[in-house]
Amino acid sequence: MEVQYICPTAYDSSVYLVNGKVLIDAGMSSDLIIKQLEKYIKLTDLELIILTHCHYDHTAAAAVIAEKSGAKVGIHKADLECVNDEYLSVSVLFGEKAPAVKPTITYEEGDKIDIGNGEYLEVIHTPGHSRGSICLYEPISKSLFSGDTVFPGGSFGRMDFEGSEPEKMVNSIEKLTKLDVKTLYSGHGAPVDRDGNSQIMASYRMLKMMMGE
Repeated sequence: MEVQYICPTAYDSSVYLVNGKVLIDAGMSSDLIIKQLEKYIKLTDLELIILTHCHYDHTAAAAVIAEKSGAKVGIHKADLECVNDEYLSVSVLFGEKAPAVKPTITYEEGDKIDIGNGEYLEVIHTPGHSRGSICLYEPISKSLFSGDTVFPGGSFGRMDFEGSEPEKMVNSIEKLTKLDVKTLYSGHGAPVDRDGNSQIMASYRMLKMMMGE
């Protein structure tokens, strides 16, 4: 699996170009992200944009990128109605209108997304940060795209937004501890290409401690 990491500003989510045709999250700065993408591919080669959840910093640029590339856009079914709501998308916190993107593909737990080269991403539903947060696991390279569910260093996504489900976060991260993960591609910050399992376990322990379990 070939992954290019793109993060044009400190406020954008991390954006990942996978195998030259699938984008995981889209960030906010469409012009800057398209400029970066065009270093690697012709924009019209992009086939799919997968949104790990509905929040503005991950989704705002998706509409423009999809329009200019012709790519389809997918999101978990539980976040489909949230992405165009200014409160559930948290766009109001950025002083912006809700994202204009209209996903046409919805995912559920266990779906397998073909990314070419005989590889696929397995959809893992991890509600907590949002209702429809997902992580994406690629078993050959043992890679996990974790969105804002877990971050390196024992951190995890905020659970105080409208639409967050804090009571589900422990079970969601516990699911991730059962995977064999080498490389962690999180929704903010650079990828970590070693000890993915221990990074996820640290997040799990930290959350359980915080929740008093």
